[in-house]
Amino acid sequence: MKNAKGNIITGIIWVALILISYYFLLVPINIQSVGFWAYFCIMLLLGAGLFLLPQVAVNGKKITLKKEPQVWSYLLRASILIIAAVGIMAIYSMPLFHAHRYATLIEKHEGNFAEDVAEIAFNQVPTVDRDTAQRLGDRKMGEIVELVSQFSVASDYTQINYQGKPVRVSPLEYAGFFKWLNNKQAGLPNYIMVDMINGKVTLEKPKQAIMYSESERFGRNLERYLRFNYMNDIFGNFSFEVDEDGTPYWIVAVLEKKIGLFGGTDVKEVIMLNASTGEHQKIGIEEVPTWVDTVFESELVIEQVNYNGKYQGGFWNSIVGQRGVLASTDGYNYLAINDDVYLYTGITSVVRDESNIGFILVNLRTKDMTFYSIPSAEEYSAMESAQGAVQEKGYVSTFPLLLNINGKPTYFMSLKDNAGLIKMYALVDAEDYQKVIIGVTVEETFAMFTNKGTATSEKVSELKEQFEVIAKITDIQNLVIEGNTYYYILLEGQEDVFTANITQSERLPFLKIGDTISVKYVEEKETVNSIVKLL
Repeated sequence: MKNAKGNIITGIIWVALILISYYFLLVPINIQSVGFWAYFCIMLLLGAGLFLLPQVAVNGKKITLKKEPQVWSYLLRASILIIAAVGIMAIYSMPLFHAHRYATLIEKHEGNFAEDVAEIAFNQVPTVDRDTAQRLGDRKMGEIVELVSQFSVASDYTQINYQGKPVRVSPLEYAGFFKWLNNKQAGLPNYIMVDMINGKVTLEKPKQAIMYSESERFGRNLERYLRFNYMNDIFGNFSFEVDEDGTPYWIVAVLEKKIGLFGGTDVKEVIMLNASTGEHQKIGIEEVPTWVDTVFESELVIEQVNYNGKYQGGFWNSIVGQRGVLASTDGYNYLAINDDVYLYTGITSVVRDESNIGFILVNLRTKDMTFYSIPSAEEYSAMESAQGAVQEKGYVSTFPLLLNINGKPTYFMSLKDNAGLIKMYALVDAEDYQKVIIGVTVEETFAMFTNKGTATSEKVSELKEQFEVIAKITDIQNLVIEGNTYYYILLEGQEDVFTANITQSERLPFLKIGDTISVKYVEEKETVNSIVKLL
C-alpha cells in the first residue's frame, strides 16, 4: 500500500513536469516531428529516473535495488525501443532509398526570360537590401524618443509587394521584460515599412495595435498561441506581412513530410493570423490570397531545388558519376514580378564553379519554378568583377539582383563602404561579367550601360552640365580595369584629376607630358572629372 501511494505521488510529479516543460518547449504532437520523438523519449527517461529513485537502497557503500514492481524499467525499455524504431525510420527516409521522390519535390519548366521578366525603369530598381533596411529602420526608431525608450524594431524585414511596389516590413518588439509589463495592455503600436526603391522609411500605425507577436509573453506569444490552437501541426517560419489595407498578419506554413516518416519536407497548408485581433484560419495553398507573398520559405525552396538537381539521375549517380548533377549557387535574392515575390538563384554544374548553366525563378507563394537556360557568370564572380572596378576604394558588393535590360539578364549590385553605406552602383552583363558599368547614381549607371554596354559618357553628359578646358598635360598614366583601359590625366592649372576611357578617343595612347589638349568634361565628384570628349 505504501509503495502504491509512493508511485501515485511520483506519477503526479512526473505529469506536472511534462505539462510545465511542454508549455515552454511547445513541440508539435506529430509523429513526423523529430522534436516530438526526442521530447517523448526524454520524458520517458525522466519518468524512469523518478520511479527509480524510491527503489534505490543505500547500505553503507553498497547500493541495491528493492525487490518491488519496477515501473522505471518498463519506461526505460520503452524509450530504448522508440529510439531504435525512430532511428530505423530516419534511415529509411533518406535519399538513399527514395532519390526519385526527393528529385520531384519541386518541378521546373523552361521559360523565356525576355518575355517572363519585364524591363523596369531605373527609378523602379530596388536598391535597399535587408541589411540596409535594418539600418534605416533602426535610425528611424532612434528619431522617435517616445517609442525608442520602450520598443525596438524586430529583425524580420520581410520583403513583400505592397500596393504595387517592393517594400520590407517589420513589427516593433518590446525592449525587454519590464517594457513588456508597461505596454502589454496597449500592445505594439506600429510597424516599420522601408521602400526598397528610394529607401524611404515610414512608421506605420495599423487600425488596431499588434497584440500577437514573437516578443509577447505567455498566452499572447505568437508561437504559444498558435501551438495551443494547432497542437498537431509542424510550423515553418513565422512571416510578418501586411495586406493591401495595411492590416498586419502572421503567415505560417504548416509542414509535412512526404517521404518515409521524416524525409521530404514540404508545405501542405497555411495558417493566417491577424496580428491585431488574434483571428486565425488554416487554409489550403490554393486558397491563399494573392497579397500574401511568402508561403514557402527560401531555405526550404533552395533545399528542394538542390534535391531536384542532385538526384535526377539517382542516388549513386550523385556521388560517383555525377552526370547531369546540378546545384544552386551560394546565395539568392528576390525579384518582384506582378504582385508576387520570386526567389532568384543561379544553377551550376557540380563539376564547374565559375559559371552558371542558367538560373531559376521560384514563386514563393505557389512554388512554381521556371528555369532559364542562359549560360551566365556565377554571382560571386560578378560581385568580384564589380568590386574590382573600384578596388582602390575597398567597396563590398551586395548579392546581385537580376534585371532584364534590353532583353538580356543583367546583374545589378550596390557597392557599400566599411560602414555599410551605399556609395556606388554596378551593372554587370550576366553572360559576360567582364562588362561592368559603375556609377554614383542608379540613373547614371543605367544611362552608361544601355549605351551598348560600354563605359562611355555620352549618355551621362546629357544628364550633367558640361565644361571645357584647354591646358597642358603635366602627367598621364593608364590603368587596365576588367579589360578596359582608363587614362588618368593631370592638367596645368587644374587641381582635379581627369579620367577617360580608351573609347573616348583613339588619340589617348599617343598623348604625352607637355601636350596641350582641349577637352569637354563633367564633374563626377569632389576631385575627379570625367572626360566626355577629346577635342
